[in-house]
Order: sequence, then structure tokens, then C-alpha cells
Amino acid sequence: MTAHDKNSDTTGAQPVDLSAALDATEGWEDEDWESGYAFVDPDAEPDPEVLTAGEMDLAERHQLRRVASLRTELEDITEVEYRQLRLERVVLVGVWTEGKVEDAENSMAELALLAETAGSEVLDAIYQRRSSPDPATYIGRGKVEGLREIVAASGADTVICDGELAPSQLRNLEDKIGVKVVDRTALILDIFAQHAKSKEGQAQVELAQLSYMKQRLRGWGGNLSRQAGGRVAGGEGIGGRGPGETKIETDRRRINTKIAKLRRELAAMKGTRDTKRTERRRNAVPSVAIAGYTNAGKSSLLNRLTNAGVLVEDALFATLDPTTRRTTTSDGRVYTMSDTVGFVRHLPHQLVEAFRSTLEEVADADLLVHVVDGSHPDPEGQLSAVRAVLADIEAASVPELVVINKADVADPLVLARLRQREPHSVVISARTGEGIEDVLAAIEKELPRPEVSFDALVPYERGDLLNRLHEQGEIEELEHTGDGTRVRGRAHDDLAGALAPYAV
Repeated sequence: MTAHDKNSDTTGAQPVDLSAALDATEGWEDEDWESGYAFVDPDAEPDPEVLTAGEMDLAERHQLRRVASLRTELEDITEVEYRQLRLERVVLVGVWTEGKVEDAENSMAELALLAETAGSEVLDAIYQRRSSPDPATYIGRGKVEGLREIVAASGADTVICDGELAPSQLRNLEDKIGVKVVDRTALILDIFAQHAKSKEGQAQVELAQLSYMKQRLRGWGGNLSRQAGGRVAGGEGIGGRGPGETKIETDRRRINTKIAKLRRELAAMKGTRDTKRTERRRNAVPSVAIAGYTNAGKSSLLNRLTNAGVLVEDALFATLDPTTRRTTTSDGRVYTMSDTVGFVRHLPHQLVEAFRSTLEEVADADLLVHVVDGSHPDPEGQLSAVRAVLADIEAASVPELVVINKADVADPLVLARLRQREPHSVVISARTGEGIEDVLAAIEKELPRPEVSFDALVPYERGDLLNRLHEQGEIEELEHTGDGTRVRGRAHDDLAGALAPYAV
């Protein structure tokens, strides 16, 4: 037996007849053969059938949703989980303390959208007029009994309150109603945890969740006593440390350790962002930040203006991770445009603190594009809520351009009212493209202009200077002569200094 036969016996491989394989290729034509390495023409138009990164993310998000009829964890048989939590059946509860009844209804409608975005099925909603929330149960003893009957009749397994509840309020409501109680802050944190994709975004959300959880450890474990005396305390007598307090202190220490670690990681990530921001400042690249209420159309506008291809979905807080794209004006000036996280009424302060490093992009921007949903029932409330958050992050002094979006579905009377209230505004529709040219013209007009005038004769071998002038400066007049390029315009200090040796 030959060595080849031995190899065939052990591996099962069959001998190959090379002559027969070559004979089989004699009839092939050259034009029938195609390389596996396809040539991509960089100047070719984009294929509409090729999905962008945002479209692929959206398709994945929709494909991995849970089946609505399978609600409990024991019955859930989905192969791939999009959400860790089960699809819950919820009842919404609100307390109306000020404003009109329309304000209360708008707040409850927004809470319902938040609950649906988190993956819940809203069964019922109730709200109550009070001068202030009840300190013990948030809604008062009588409403608690009515809420318990509604929960029992509808089969709900969760109650969501439209406000931030104290630990004692959460515990009292859960004891009296018999189901899990979640407040508005925990609901928004859950949505952020579902949609955060980048490492920095996940760290920011986890930091906010731990900060929220740290204050509510006392409500965990009703069977654990805070204090124990006599024999239970090991003979230490009244006031001795019991097992419940030891457990809570251990949890609090672990949370503090994790928070410290997350803060160090975010500080390192902030250093990277600061380096990029410093590079843009050194090159005098203006920056534009897109901010606004959640689901107002910020990502759609960014896609329209820069072809960014980020995820777009008709849902609250669909995109969390900021996206920055480099673009140019009609006269060739380079600037950056950044999409930021959306805002909402009563945005949890834990999120504002955790995302402060990201929101600094707004405070350091040269222009703020404030997007507002013109089809919303209360667009003025959206403007006020966003500006309140901007004031918290010290961005109220940034020049602002208000962009009223969704003009294709908005009431013309509402658009006229907003235009009268906000004179420095533009009406657009990011979905249809209406008004996009007006936005671009307004942005170009508001971008900071170079401050130094120059008149120089640039030698032809200094083409790098001309390139910088096209990208960073304003060229008013350009003429090619025998000695070089005569150019007049405006530039920033560093670029004007480089042109000084060639001044005319």
C-alpha cells in the first residue's frame, strides 16, 4: 500500500484526476469567468437596494421583538431575545398638580408611548387632580383601592406612575396593590438600557441606573429587618446591627465600587472625545449640534443633510449614541454636524449627569439646530422642556436655529403659531424633503465667519494653502496670474498668519 493509499484510508479523501479537471475547462470563454473580488467604483451612485447601517439596525430591532401572546418567562420560547424583560401588561397612573387638563392628558399619552417603547402593553390609564402627590401612596388611599380593583379586573402585572416615586411610596403601593410598581424614571432608564449600543452609551446608562438604584435599596426584601435586638443581634441588645442592615450595606458598597469604576471609564472616554474636539478647534472647523425633543426627527434630519444612514424609527429614544458627520457648505467650507440624545419632560437627573460628557458637544457647538415636532399636540411644551435641559448643561447661550419638522402632517395653523412665536425658525419635512434647502441656507448663514481679511498672491507650489482656504476660509475673489494665484477673502488667525508672507 502506498503512502497515498494509506492517507485515503485514514481520511476518506478521494484522489483527484488533474488531467480530467483541465480538460473540463477547455470550453470556457474568458467573458464567462468573473472574479470573486468584485470591483467597486467609488464614483458610482449608491445602490438603493443596499441597506444602510441604520436600516439594518432597525430591521434587526423589529425582527427580534417578542411575540405578544407569549407574556410569561416560562412560556416565552423565542429563539433570540431582544429584551431581557417579558412583555408586560401595564396600567398607567398619574397625578395632575398644575396646568390645564390637556397638559395632564398629553403627559399620560407620552407615558403610554414610553411604556410601549419599553415593550409593554397598556391596558388602562387613570390620573387624579391633587394639590401635591400623597407622601405615602402617591395617589391617596381611595385611589389605591380603585387601582387595585382595576389591576385585578384587567390582569395587569405592572403599574407605571407618571413621576419619580420615593422608596416608601413604591413599597406601599406594591404592598397594597400586589403587583410590581415602576415610576417614570425607571421606565426611561429601561428604554435607555435597551437602545444603548456603544460602549460609552452602555456605561452611561449603567451609571444612571446604579445611581437610581442606590437610593432605593431600603425597599428591597420585606423579610429582611433593618434592626434587630436581643438574641437576634447576637446578644448586642437594643440597636444591634441586624442581618437586613448588613445586607443593604453590602449592596450599597458594591454599587459605590461599581459607580467609581464606571466614572473612571467614562473619564477615559471623555479624554478621547476632548482630543477630537481639540483637533477640530485647531483646524477651525465649526460644529453644529442637532438637539430636540425625542422623536422630533433629529436622526431623519441628519440623514437628509449628511446622508449619515443612522437608524430612524417612530419611537421614543430610538437612537441614543451620538453621531457626528463631516459636511461642507455650498461655497466649500467644512463643518461637522452631530446628532444628540433626545430630551423629554422631567428627564431623570441621573441621565443628565451620566450623559453630561456627551451633552457637552451641545454646549461647545457653534450653532444649535433645535428640532421640534410640529404635529405634536403641545410643541411649545417641547420647546420649553428642551431649553430647560439645555440650561442645566450650560448650553443656553449657544446660537439657536429652530427647525419645525413634520410639516407634511402638521396643522398649518399650528405652524403659523410657532413661526410667530419663534421668528428665527424654518419649517421643514425631513420625510419628504420640504424645506431642506432653507435649513442648509440658514445653517450656512449662522456659521461663524472668519474674522481676518487678507489679500495675498499665493505661489503655485503652495497649493496646500489654497486647499486650506477653500476648506476653512471664505474666498471673495480668485485670479490666476503668471506669478501665482491672487486671492482675496477672510480667514481665521492661524491661516491668515500662514498667508502673511504672501500678502499683497
